[in-house]
Amino acid sequence: MSPAAARSFLIFGFLFAIVPFTGLYEVTIMKILCFALFACAFNLLLGFAGLLSFGHAAFFGGGAYVAAHVAKVWGWTPELALLAGSASAALMGVVFGLVAIRRQGIYFAMITLAMAQMIFFVALQVPFTHGEDGIQAVPRGHLFGVIDLMPTTTMYYFVLVVVLAGLLLIYRTVHSPFGQVLKAIRENEPRARSLGYSVDRYKLLAFVLSAALAGLAGGLKAITLQLASLSDVHWTMSGEVVLMTLLGGIGTLFGPIVGAGIIVLIQDYLAETGAWVTIITGGIFVVCVMLFRRGIAGELPRLLALVKKPS
Repeated sequence: MSPAAARSFLIFGFLFAIVPFTGLYEVTIMKILCFALFACAFNLLLGFAGLLSFGHAAFFGGGAYVAAHVAKVWGWTPELALLAGSASAALMGVVFGLVAIRRQGIYFAMITLAMAQMIFFVALQVPFTHGEDGIQAVPRGHLFGVIDLMPTTTMYYFVLVVVLAGLLLIYRTVHSPFGQVLKAIRENEPRARSLGYSVDRYKLLAFVLSAALAGLAGGLKAITLQLASLSDVHWTMSGEVVLMTLLGGIGTLFGPIVGAGIIVLIQDYLAETGAWVTIITGGIFVVCVMLFRRGIAGELPRLLALVKKPS
């Protein structure tokens, strides 16, 4: 890891680690962290592999449902529940990926959306999801059977550690030889294929890894908020994660975190306005697209460089 990246991770960890001492509402910050991991998982696919998926809600919601079910009904500890959610999402990623990766552009996006809608209707009908009621009162349980996660502060630090681990995995993936091949495929797929790379295999691996991390984020959200619902697997959730990533900055490590924070805060604090929250969110998105073509995190370094540049 480069010194700059190490400093960024240290600053990120420090800023979020002191949240319980600042008087901020910890549950809201935990929600932001869960969606930040979801957005970063999506950005791994879009920003570094160039694959736009409109079906990532299937992995997020699927991971949430599975983690909630095994924690509440089977009595699994939270770490095992999260592993189950991630594994189920990875399995769905294999199925989705085998069907979708042979297509490109809008065809890839539409296939993932169609398959995600199938998962939504399955979630609406199967008994264990409890339909429109969702899985409620999900127990947070005891980490490794020892640490009680019911206290909000304890749960907060558990969420922070899981999200940091996910971000480190994404960073390591992007900066590995595997990640460099993904970037080559994003820039020029025919050339990467001509160099002898098995493009479909690389795209499938990226898709499955992104799905697994999205499932981890969904499971973490279900245990944190003690709820898994149809909104987690609805197509609008796929739209929200696209918005978070575009707003924060495609192809940046911390950009999706910024985007997730903005969207979650808007939704929470403007919830009383009803439908206006959607209009406001859309307006902010339009402004950011017009002024920050590479997202907030993507444009900030350029703006800072302009400010520091001597006249």
